[in-house]
Amino acid sequence: MNEQILINVTPQETRVAVTEQGAVQELHIEREASRGLVGNIYLGRVCRVLPGMQSAFVEIGLPRAAFLHVGDIWAARNGNGTEVRPIEKILSEGQTVLIQVVKDPIGSKGARLSTQVSIAGRLLVYLPQDPHIGISQRIEDEAEREHLRERVHSLIPPGETGGFIVRTVAEQASDAELTADIEYLVTLWKQIQIAAQGAAPQELLYQDLLLATRVLRDLVTDSTERIIVDSRETFAKVLEFASKYTRGALPILEHYTGERPLFDLFGVEEEIERALARRVDLKSGGYLIIDQTEALTTIDVNTGGFVSGRSFDDTVYKTNLEAAQSIARQLRLRNLGGIIIVDFIDMDSQEHRDSVLAEFRKALSRDRTRVTVNGFSQLGLVEMTRKRTRESLAHVLCEACPVCEGRGELKTARTICYEVLREILRTDRQFNAKEYRILASQKVIDLFLDEESAALTELGDFIGKPISMQVENAYMQEQYDVILV
Repeated sequence: MNEQILINVTPQETRVAVTEQGAVQELHIEREASRGLVGNIYLGRVCRVLPGMQSAFVEIGLPRAAFLHVGDIWAARNGNGTEVRPIEKILSEGQTVLIQVVKDPIGSKGARLSTQVSIAGRLLVYLPQDPHIGISQRIEDEAEREHLRERVHSLIPPGETGGFIVRTVAEQASDAELTADIEYLVTLWKQIQIAAQGAAPQELLYQDLLLATRVLRDLVTDSTERIIVDSRETFAKVLEFASKYTRGALPILEHYTGERPLFDLFGVEEEIERALARRVDLKSGGYLIIDQTEALTTIDVNTGGFVSGRSFDDTVYKTNLEAAQSIARQLRLRNLGGIIIVDFIDMDSQEHRDSVLAEFRKALSRDRTRVTVNGFSQLGLVEMTRKRTRESLAHVLCEACPVCEGRGELKTARTICYEVLREILRTDRQFNAKEYRILASQKVIDLFLDEESAALTELGDFIGKPISMQVENAYMQEQYDVILV
C-alpha cells in the first residue's frame, strides 16, 4: 500500500502524517503545552458523588474535574462483568482512588476516567485487574486467535493474576519478544503501585509515551515502508526506542535533512488546510459538505458538476461510491468521532444501496478506531458511530470565530439597522437625552445614509430629538452602540 509515516517536530509541537499512495490518511498533533491525557494514571481525589447519575467527579489536577461512571469502576462488577453495587457504596467524597484517563476533555466535557487500568506495550496490552486474555479483532482467523491465546497463556509467569490483550502486530512475534513485553508491562505496573503508596492526591503516576515514540508502538504495520523524521534529536530518541522495543522498524527509519520542510515536500500542509474546510471536492465533480456540531457530525453528498454518460441513476451511484471512500478517509483525517450521519444521494435501486453500504464498510475497515455502521435508516440516512477519545483536528487547530461566535453566519447590515432603531426607541422611553449618536460599522452607517435614511428621519421626528452617526472602523458588522448626548 506504499504507506509512509512522516514525523515533523518543532519545540512547540509534534505532527505525524500517515500517507498511502501519496495521500494523507491520518494526522496526529501533540502540543507541548497541551499533551493528551489518554492512558495517564493518577491518584485521583473524589470531590463529588452523584447517586442519581451513578457517577462521580474526581479531581486529577485539571481545570475541570474528571468524570467517573459506575460502569467504569472495577470494584462495582461481579465475576461476569455486570454492575451489582451502587456508586455511593463504593466511593465517598475525599476518598483517593487509582484511576486512568480513557477520554481526553472534549469541548465542555471533562476527562472520562476508569479504575480498570490498561497499559499498552508493543505487542500486548496489560490488564492488571482482569485475568482475561483477549485477541485483537483485526486477527480474524479463529484458529490463529486460539493459537495466540494459548501461546500468551503459556508465557505468563506463575502467580500473575492479570490478563492481556494481544495486539495485531503480535501475530508474527516470537515467544522471546512476547515474554519481554510481558515482563516489561508487569514490572511497570509494580512501579506504578509503589509510587501510588507515597503519592499525594491528584498526582500523576504514569504518563504515556510521547507522540513520536508512540508512533512506533501504535501506527507501524507490515505495510509501512518508510518512517521519516525531520528532527535529529527526535530521530535519536526514536532510534533508541526502536532498538529496544520495535527492532523491525529500524531498517525503515530515516532522518530527513533536506532544505525544504518535510510537510511541504509531501503536500501535507495543503492537506491540513483542506481538512479544515467545510466542503470536500470529489474527483468526479461531486462534493461533500461536512458540518461538525457538539451533538453529532453530518456529511451531505452532492453530485455537483458530475454527469455520467448513461443515466441519472448511474451518476448518483458512481458519486455515492466515490463518496464512501472519501468519507472514510475524511473521518480518519479529521478524527471525527461520536454520532455521524451520512446523507448519501437517494438511490432507487436496493442493489445500489447495498453496494454503496458494502463499499463504505470496506473503506471503514481500515480505520484504527472502533466504528459501528447501522446501515440506511427509513429516511435514507446512514447512521454510524466512531469512538471519540481525543479532540478532532478542527478543535485542536481552530477556535470559534469571535465575530459570529461559531454560528458561521452574521446578521445582515439591515438587521443591525433595525436593531439600532429599536434600541433608540427603547432608550428614549427610559432616559430623557437631548440627542442620540449611533456608533456602528461602515456598512451599517452607509445603509442608514442611503436606503434606511427615511426610517432614521422618521424615528427622529417621532421622538423629537436629533440622531447623529459615527463610523467606528474597529467595530464588526454586528457591533453597535447608542450614545446619549
